Amino acid sequence: MKKNIFKSLFENTYLFLMFLFLYFPIVMLMIFSFNSVKSTSNWEGFSLRWYEQMFSDDALLEAFANTITIGILAAVISCIIGTAAAIGIQGYRSKKAKGLINALTNLPMVSSELVMGVSMMILFLYVKIPLGYATLLMSHITFCVPYVIVSVLPKLVQLDTGLYEAALDLGAKPFYAFRKVVIPEIKPGVISGLLISFTLSIDDFVISFFTTGNGVSNLSIYIYSSVRRGVNPMYNALSTIMFVLVALLLFMINKRSGNKNNAPSIIP
Repeated sequence: MKKNIFKSLFENTYLFLMFLFLYFPIVMLMIFSFNSVKSTSNWEGFSLRWYEQMFSDDALLEAFANTITIGILAAVISCIIGTAAAIGIQGYRSKKAKGLINALTNLPMVSSELVMGVSMMILFLYVKIPLGYATLLMSHITFCVPYVIVSVLPKLVQLDTGLYEAALDLGAKPFYAFRKVVIPEIKPGVISGLLISFTLSIDDFVISFFTTGNGVSNLSIYIYSSVRRGVNPMYNALSTIMFVLVALLLFMINKRSGNKNNAPSIIP
């Protein structure tokens, strides 16, 4: 009995310290985003000064808009391409071919971002594509696709192919059977790949730095360029808003998934 109590206490303490280590800096950042003075150590009073300054900075708002639009487009497009690629990979009967393709798929995830950024910049310059919004979007799609494939493939492995074949035998057309049978089964993997892609896109700096141009920048590039002149608490306000938005998105998705799992079945 004492052993179980000690084990439970140790596990709870470890979990508390882990979450404290992960989220305490973010909580402090959010608190000081409401500080009335430009200080990260002394609290002088509550103020929305830095939020007002953030919404009055046109360059920052433009970078924020680029970050969100590129993140959404890169996530959706890479999700479509990655899901189709995962289905194609799973369809290979040769284990050697499947293993080779999986290895090539995983290669961009373990490669240095510096190598990927420079190589894509050279490619765009070689084919004479002007660096800007389009090249930034294409580069984000490129490094997001492997993560979608890795997220979707395990769900395809777990999928019972007999369900799809049974739907075809019952008269369903291939696309209808795919939409009604396959998609619901792999949907958790697709959503995970979508969220991972969006997170990677809005967080990326190295690849974005090498593949953008013509005055187009995202938040990471804008903040990197500005922080060399000094840290501005306005970035605390920006980080707070982005963290809250992402947290709300994850909460809604988890709640929706939980409601679906708890929904009563129509089959007795």
